[in-house]
Amino acid sequence: MPEGIKNAILIYNPTSGRRRKRRFEEIEKATRILKDAGIAVQIAATTAPGTAREMARLAVGQRQDLVIACGGDGTVNEVINGLAGSQVPMALLPAGTANILAKELGVPWDIPQAARLIPGGIIRRIALGIASQVNQDGGRYFLCVAGAGPDGAIVNGVDEIFKKNAGILAYWAEGMKQLVRYDFPEMRVRSGGQERKATIIVVGRTAHYGGPFKITTGASLFEDSFEMLTNSTRSRLKYLMCLPALWLGKIRSVEGIEMWKDTEVICEPVDDRMVFAQVDGEPVGPLPLAFRIVPDALSIVVPAEKK
Repeated sequence: MPEGIKNAILIYNPTSGRRRKRRFEEIEKATRILKDAGIAVQIAATTAPGTAREMARLAVGQRQDLVIACGGDGTVNEVINGLAGSQVPMALLPAGTANILAKELGVPWDIPQAARLIPGGIIRRIALGIASQVNQDGGRYFLCVAGAGPDGAIVNGVDEIFKKNAGILAYWAEGMKQLVRYDFPEMRVRSGGQERKATIIVVGRTAHYGGPFKITTGASLFEDSFEMLTNSTRSRLKYLMCLPALWLGKIRSVEGIEMWKDTEVICEPVDDRMVFAQVDGEPVGPLPLAFRIVPDALSIVVPAEKK
C-alpha cells in the first residue's frame, strides 16, 4: 500500500461516458476492495463543470491522504487542477468518454480491477503542463496533452449533449465536420529559440493522444519536458493523407511534420482568424497562449509494474 494512506475521497462524474447505471455499483464494489485493503473511502459525485476541481481543493484543505478520480479526461483534468502544487496524491479509476492516462499507465478499463491496483501502487512525483496567457501568471494545468488548430476546433465545437449520448463518436463526427469546413489558419510557434509557422500543434506529455492514436511517442509523464509536433501544410488533402501514417505509427516521416522536445512553447495567430486550443480534451479558448512545464507539480499513484 502507498505509505501512510488510510483515507481517500473518490470524486466521480455520474454523467460521463456510458454504462452510467452500472457505474455506481462498480464504484461501491471498488470502495469495498479499498476498505479491505485498509483505505476508507468517501464518495463524492460532481454536480456541474468545475465541481471536481473544487472537491479536490477541499480535499487538500482537509488533508485527505488520497484523491481518486473516477471519470474521463475532463474529470481527471479538473482534479489535477485542484491538486496541483500540493502533496496529496491522485489515483485513477477509468470511466468517461476517453481516458489517456489509463492507457499511458496500463490501468484496466474496469473500475473494480483498477481499484485492486491502488493498494499496491507506487507514488510518483511528476511535472504538469500549464496553458496560460502569454507573459501572465496562472492558467489551466494539463496532464496528458494540449494542442491548437484542428484539434482545438473539434474540442471547442463538439456538442456536449451529443457527447454524453454518443461518447467518442461525438468527436469523430465533429472531426468529419471540421475536415470539411476548417480553413487551416496559420499560427506562429516559438520554442527553443526557433520560430515556425504551423496549422496544428500537439503538445504532448504522453505517447497516447485521443482514441487509438499515438502521436508524441517520445513524450513521458516522468520527464520534465514536452514532445511537440507541428504540421505546416494548409492542404486539406495532405491532412487526409496523414491519417494512414498516423494509424501505422509513421507520422514522423510525413512531409511538413516537425517534432522536438522543450519545456515551453508560445503559440500566436498569424492573422485575425481565431485558432482554438484545448488541454486534455477540454476547451481553453483561442490563441495566443503559452504552454510550459511546471516541475514537481503532482503526485500520482502508479501501478507497481509501471514504476
